[in-house]
Amino acid sequence: MAKKKLGLEDLGGFVFSTNDDFDESNYTGSESQEELSPGDQRLEAHFSNKGRGGKTVTIIKGFQGTDEDLVALGKMLKKKCGVGGSAKDGEIIIQGDDREKIMQILKKEGYNVKRVGG
Repeated sequence: MAKKKLGLEDLGGFVFSTNDDFDESNYTGSESQEELSPGDQRLEAHFSNKGRGGKTVTIIKGFQGTDEDLVALGKMLKKKCGVGGSAKDGEIIIQGDDREKIMQILKKEGYNVKRVGG
């Protein structure tokens, strides 16, 4: 699993600088994610069964946006497919190999989706 990078928010917004001319208002903090419209996003639909006891899953990668938007999109996909899954670390994991169905749903929502792998 990928490690999450810590940002200033995780440290309580504390900044230490030895620079006398340091201007806090110019500091933008950790990498901020831009809000992209669905048509500007390039999502990838992967199939995987590695590290899951042989169970198959569909993984959607490439989502750019807030964690709340990621969870909402994952919830919508799970509901429309009638399966379980999760959304974390910038990925949506849907149980089962439903790539074609998920790709159709995402295309109807306006996302650009590409099938990756076998």
